[in-house]
Amino acid sequence: MTQRVAIVTGGSRGIGAGIALKLAEDGYDVAFSYARNAARAEEVAAEIRATGRRALPIQADGGSAEGNRAIIARTIQEFGRIDALVCNAGMYPYGSIDQAEIEQIEQVLNLNLRAVMIETSEAVKHMTSGGRLIYIGSAFGERSPFPGISLYSATKAALPGFARGVARDLGTRGITANVVQPGPIDTELNPADGEGAALIRSFCATGGYGKVSDIAEAVSYLASPAAGYVTGTVLTVDGGLCA
Repeated sequence: MTQRVAIVTGGSRGIGAGIALKLAEDGYDVAFSYARNAARAEEVAAEIRATGRRALPIQADGGSAEGNRAIIARTIQEFGRIDALVCNAGMYPYGSIDQAEIEQIEQVLNLNLRAVMIETSEAVKHMTSGGRLIYIGSAFGERSPFPGISLYSATKAALPGFARGVARDLGTRGITANVVQPGPIDTELNPADGEGAALIRSFCATGGYGKVSDIAEAVSYLASPAAGYVTGTVLTVDGGLCA
């Protein structure tokens, strides 16, 4: 079995689904995790299979260490290798820090940051030269343009630092680690015509939301052989929100 294999966490909808489908089009077999909606996951799996590639939907609790390990273990069990890991799963808590509960803080740390670390640690045990680690961050990790996103911003701000360290750890093995940092992207959970969208658009130099394909294309590049000399850095795709 020599077919390249990618894992996309949180791959059953939105940005994650777009990434999974793009990587399938690029020639990857794709394993992807989802939390609850098995029907939606099967729809994405069917789209991946329609490209001629294999698909493996994995239901897992992305906020637990056991769930993170299971994603990697199931992929190895079914596909036998890992060539790219895209850590996309996450949550978006909203609210002032003086109202945050300890449980909420632990949840966002576990899903947005600890999961990335565990999945990386487990996946690289099975990666060889040419391996790709890609973390989906956020422009809000670089800029907090309105109140209420301190917890989210903190976890996303940590990803570039982690990627730089991983790039140093694994550079001589030929494995790269990078962050894709989206701005506002038009998805089911964050529609371009939703409540608050006009305010968010006003922060962007382009004045508009991006498309899922904008992020999928960025991931596609970083997962390709063309990006072999790109590591430990951030590719920001935010319509100029951070400009």
